[in-house]
Amino acid sequence: MKRRRLLLPSVATALLFLGLNNLAFAADSPAKTLDEDQMAQADCVGCHINVNPGIVKQHMEGPHANTKKVEDEVRCHDCHGVDHKTMDDVEKASMPTPEICGECHKKQARQHRDGKHNLAWLAMKSQIAWHGQPGSITEQGYRGCSGCHKIGEKGLLAATQGNLGDVKRDGGKEAATYRYGNAQCDACHTRHSFKASEAMDPRACSNCHMGFDHPQWEMYTSAKHGIVWQIEGHVNEGGRAPTCQTCHLSEGDHEVRTAWGFLGLRIPTKENVLALIDVAPSLKEPLTKLAGLLPSGHYMDVDDDPQWTFDRALILQAAGILDASLQPTERFIEIVVQGQAARGPEEFNVERKKMKATCNKCHAQGFVNEHFKASDEIIKAADHEFAKAITAVQALYKDGILQKPEGWEYAPDLLQYYEAKTSIEQELYLIMLEYRQRTFQGAFHASNDYMHWYGWAPLKTAVNTILEEAKRMRAEHDSKKMAAK
Repeated sequence: MKRRRLLLPSVATALLFLGLNNLAFAADSPAKTLDEDQMAQADCVGCHINVNPGIVKQHMEGPHANTKKVEDEVRCHDCHGVDHKTMDDVEKASMPTPEICGECHKKQARQHRDGKHNLAWLAMKSQIAWHGQPGSITEQGYRGCSGCHKIGEKGLLAATQGNLGDVKRDGGKEAATYRYGNAQCDACHTRHSFKASEAMDPRACSNCHMGFDHPQWEMYTSAKHGIVWQIEGHVNEGGRAPTCQTCHLSEGDHEVRTAWGFLGLRIPTKENVLALIDVAPSLKEPLTKLAGLLPSGHYMDVDDDPQWTFDRALILQAAGILDASLQPTERFIEIVVQGQAARGPEEFNVERKKMKATCNKCHAQGFVNEHFKASDEIIKAADHEFAKAITAVQALYKDGILQKPEGWEYAPDLLQYYEAKTSIEQELYLIMLEYRQRTFQGAFHASNDYMHWYGWAPLKTAVNTILEEAKRMRAEHDSKKMAAK
């Protein structure tokens, strides 16, 4: 890594502090044994040991300051630059980025850049509901969604021409408007210690992977894997119980991918869609057109029957990802293709094989296969119930009982979330983000209570509520029409 020169006051204080951290120098004349780079570090510490001693202590106790060779030490100015020299120019201190980390950690930076976490900011901004929230929540406040999704790279742009799989970059324009939150690596390796051991602890995942729509932490700790991990003293490496990292960062792979992905979606294959023509011949033209845009192939363990394909098409319609003619929209390009919210057969099969191999280290192959297939069936059942509710609400719009809100492109629109204007559509939103999520995630994480009582049970309740409310609204509408005659 390139070393930079920085001069700040209070060198004597800094040298004393550095001495306590086993830097070798002569007590009677320390400066004589410090090279220019070490002297610059001493200058930084000389001020910051008084201004914010906590971060100095964290750095000095971390791996960056405790290398086998002094010349390999990562010092303050390696990450923060050399322009900040006084108390009055702190804004000139650079904030590190993954590219800075990648100067040393090339493999991990490349994997992260190619992985799902790197798309988190793009995925968040693709949700229309996010754009209606106050700036204190969505932007530099880093509260709500942005507090976790800042692990994603800022400035990714959805391409609408050329190779639709490409994600363009804005050259740093968006990131430049954020002083903090561009250092994605510190979401797991928190500053200023940056210990690998911390990032390998499942508790490092818990502040994001918890709560309303993705309570993986609660599922893990209430299932046998997490229980054993807690009983045996939080052993993160080589323990009997797998951690989040064991399965999702297998062998240290920073891409962090799974076959089903966050939303439990897959891209329908060409064969899936063409099979629908026999079931719905009236849709032959749009289905044939859609099939021409989709990949061919077969999903490991998953044999789609036409009903499941149709159920998932309705879900994608309600999310504005497919239009009324079942054709891909701009959201399909941004969310599914570029945001990678769904997998095609080739990628799905690769990720499933990897996950099965991880499970097979402890569990018999037959048990692993049955667990995955049973979990797939739970997604299938949840999708079918969800599709019933969507069909009912779509019919209310088609018949004029519900009116499309001003400014909405699609209705119903699942991605409007809690901005939905009717109680019946609020139930749809809860099914999508809470109940269905908990159903399928609970199944794969072997958290039985979450799968059933926090997922499947309220999903069924919400579907029944929607069906009954749709009947009531239709009867009321018909009654008003009769009275008007």
